Amino acid sequence: MRPTPPKSRPKIVRELLLVIVLYGLYRLGRLAANGHVSQAFANAARVWSWERAAHLPGEASVQGLILHSRAVEKAANLYYSNVHFPAMIVFLVWMFWRHPGHYVWVRRVLTALTGAGLALHLAFPLAPPRMVPAFGLVDTGRLVGPSPYGDVDTQGLANQFAAMPSLHVGWALVIAVGLITVGRGRRRWLWLAHPAATLLVVVSTANHYWLDGIVAVTLLAVALFLIRAPAPGSLGPEPERTSRPDGTPAPGFPRP
Repeated sequence: MRPTPPKSRPKIVRELLLVIVLYGLYRLGRLAANGHVSQAFANAARVWSWERAAHLPGEASVQGLILHSRAVEKAANLYYSNVHFPAMIVFLVWMFWRHPGHYVWVRRVLTALTGAGLALHLAFPLAPPRMVPAFGLVDTGRLVGPSPYGDVDTQGLANQFAAMPSLHVGWALVIAVGLITVGRGRRRWLWLAHPAATLLVVVSTANHYWLDGIVAVTLLAVALFLIRAPAPGSLGPEPERTSRPDGTPAPGFPRP
């Protein structure tokens, strides 16, 4: 992976303040999207009907993959509860330090995706499948833990009716796209395992519908179309390597 020149790195204090402000708006947006209980359950029935009409695989069949083992259920719950924010923080810090030009692009894409997601949360409150007994799914978080949610709290910051779109899936895909963009070689495509695992986890734990993930991917595709990645060479030349790790001159450089 090629780091971009340090001179292109944004001011760290400004970026920290910007991220704090954006996170505050994110939390306020989720708070504003809370409530609307009856509408959220009515929309759940609509989404369930749309998925069946589209012949999408049943969420129950995916959940069946983890229900045979309490350890697997707990692992899926841990992934859902504990990977989402920490993974994004580590990714942003790494991009800021190693690829600052691409970091700015990623931050813009992430902001656009999250803003669109919050707007949809407001317009289309949606109860997750674990809340609807008629769907026949198990709330694995309550069954074996851990769960980031308690009882339905329409005044709290953990909005349980913000299922559409799944920002878990959207953010995971942002991470994969960012790392693939700055990476080299075929192995960089393995980063797609993160959003794939996230989609599997959010569906198997009954926190999201398939359609939540599909909408998140669609919104990200639009954001990536509108906010293009930096063109090769536009971020300045790659810092030269004058020697190999063992201290011998690299190809193209004369011996001292």
